[in-house]
Amino acid sequence: MASTSHRIPYLLVDAFTETPGGGNRVALVLDARGMSTEEMQRVTARLGQPQAAFVTDWDGSGFGVRFFAANGEVEFSGHAAVALALTLATEGKLSAGIKKLYLRTIGEALMVELEGGRALVQSPVPRFRDPPSWKVLQEFIEVMGADERYLHRGLPYGITFTGLWTLFMPVVAPGLVDGLEPDMEKLTELSEKLEVATVHVYAPYGPRHFYARTFAPALGIPEDPVTGSPNAALGALLARAGVVPRWEGLVRLTVTQGHRMGGPGQVEVRVEYGPAGNILGVFIGGTAVVAANGVVEFGGSLN
Repeated sequence: MASTSHRIPYLLVDAFTETPGGGNRVALVLDARGMSTEEMQRVTARLGQPQAAFVTDWDGSGFGVRFFAANGEVEFSGHAAVALALTLATEGKLSAGIKKLYLRTIGEALMVELEGGRALVQSPVPRFRDPPSWKVLQEFIEVMGADERYLHRGLPYGITFTGLWTLFMPVVAPGLVDGLEPDMEKLTELSEKLEVATVHVYAPYGPRHFYARTFAPALGIPEDPVTGSPNAALGALLARAGVVPRWEGLVRLTVTQGHRMGGPGQVEVRVEYGPAGNILGVFIGGTAVVAANGVVEFGGSLN
């Protein structure tokens, strides 16, 4: 059981925005000590949010955290991690003066930097798969109601992981990204066949600035408003392809999302390089705001 009274306090927090109702909403349970996997999944379903994060334990500046989507547990959720780190600070869960903390996920421990009301979260180590054939890319763009003329030939496409395996599809202009109307049933089938959790469509929007939409029907989320993990993976993909210069040692990118869904937000992406140009780490950051709070009540056992 979660507690003897079966009352679980929660917060609804909007990440990558300073305005309630913008960005990407996540449910946070700041004290999930003793809760089982099944109980966390039930609470996630009860709260009715696409994703939720649960703090399972803490010790000083280290916090155990588990992330859940509508259809089960995921290794990492970027917007949830940003929202959680900032909420821990604003809710007095951190000792005074702490500017760095660690989130212990089911995959690895990730560093978080806090500064000026913003959180910068280290993503899981980027991994890459062989890119799909051009024919496969054509199948995906057609399921989205467009054709290959939309695809940008000068930007990289591929499959990258920073918590979720994501297919990246570059499009010529932001307006074309907004014009996509995916057939979600067919997109789910293609995603499962390719073994990717999300499809991230992006377009250049200015110097080191991109506009994107993320579709995740395979996770039970038709469209995710403003995403963390896929944008971290986008930074890694662009860096690996040499689209952003490696000689700088540290590159900052900005990804704008959410306009099509009426909840715009902005994600900061930082890619750090070693002397040989190898990727040392990818971070995602932004702001967050508490939109609501409440208590989930269960009559009897959560099971």
